[in-house]
Amino acid sequence: MGGEKKEPLHKSFGYAWEGITAVIKKERNMKIHCCVMILVILAGAIFRIAAWKWCICFCLFGLVMSLEIVNTAVEAVVDLVTEERKPLAKLAKDAAAGAVLLAAIMAVIAGLILFLPEGLEFLCMVLK
Repeated sequence: MGGEKKEPLHKSFGYAWEGITAVIKKERNMKIHCCVMILVILAGAIFRIAAWKWCICFCLFGLVMSLEIVNTAVEAVVDLVTEERKPLAKLAKDAAAGAVLLAAIMAVIAGLILFLPEGLEFLCMVLK
């Protein structure tokens, strides 16, 4: 193990990128996350949100989408190991999916808090 030569760093980045693109192509929920991310970016640009709000948004994008990738990996490994319905396999899949759902719910709540002032200001401007 100590004597094995590692592949060049650029290949590691290539494999990681392949993983990201494979999940975007394969997983419906990741496509939804990407669409929501684009909508939030558009809303942020229209409302001209502050830099600190952008930072929070991008951290939340990264968290939710990373968890979706991990969820996909857990599901793939469980499916690779067993085709039978086993309680531990179900727990692993459900827990990984639950992590994504929890992060997504918290991201929505944070997004509402971040965008509510700009949204209300925009609404007041439109209604005048």
